[in-house]
Amino acid sequence: MNDVIRPYGDTTGDGMVQVSFTLPIPHDKRAEGAALQLATKMGLIPAMLVHATPMGASHTFFVVYGSATHLVDLDAVQVVDRDYPLLSAKDVNLSIKKSLRRPLVVVGACIGTDAHTVGIDAILNIKGFAGEKGLEYYSEIQVVNLGAQVLVPDLVEKARAAHADAVLVSQVVTQRDAHIHNTTTMSAAFREAYPSGKVPLLVVGGPRFDESATNELGVDRIFGRGTTPSEVASYLVHAMSSRAPQRASKRQPKAKEVKP
Repeated sequence: MNDVIRPYGDTTGDGMVQVSFTLPIPHDKRAEGAALQLATKMGLIPAMLVHATPMGASHTFFVVYGSATHLVDLDAVQVVDRDYPLLSAKDVNLSIKKSLRRPLVVVGACIGTDAHTVGIDAILNIKGFAGEKGLEYYSEIQVVNLGAQVLVPDLVEKARAAHADAVLVSQVVTQRDAHIHNTTTMSAAFREAYPSGKVPLLVVGGPRFDESATNELGVDRIFGRGTTPSEVASYLVHAMSSRAPQRASKRQPKAKEVKP
């Protein structure tokens, strides 16, 4: 296998890519020239303007097609691989029974002003995602779905009341790095509210997160787009098993019913 590759467009190795962007300039010939200039500076040579349309009176949206001069070194690609086995629902339930001897409590929410619940619902709701049932389907997982636009202090309060083992947060809104700000605020709040070593597993997900940024954001795991319920459930089992020596299988009080 070749470890250095180029994009594929019309023929193998031609380097052709398509990019889209908006410039803060009214649509005219000058705007189209500006778009081609930008594409050339991005390394698309030659650059071809495929599409241009006004976005209001003072902005223009462009689609440009061209041959990229850059190469991809596959040996230098860094990704976060799944470091735990993918379990069936049956095996997840059996593992929780064995390690906790009680239901695993998961509290989920979209925090801040984020009102996009599609992601959190895909993981938590029984209807699930990609042909898989959500965490509500698992007999040994107790789910508390708080919904959208949950304030961080409220999330901490609900998690404490439910004796949460894990807190799942979905963030879709990313303007001005809102997802980064909300996540760091959330992780700091939990660490302030809980004794050291007692903080629930903090898991965040969304399409614009860097999955390797767990330390920077102060969370235990980051999931990107396309994550399925079984991946999350399997991770929770893996992480809780790793914590077992600290939390030992002491029976905790039964989680209270928490209303969103």
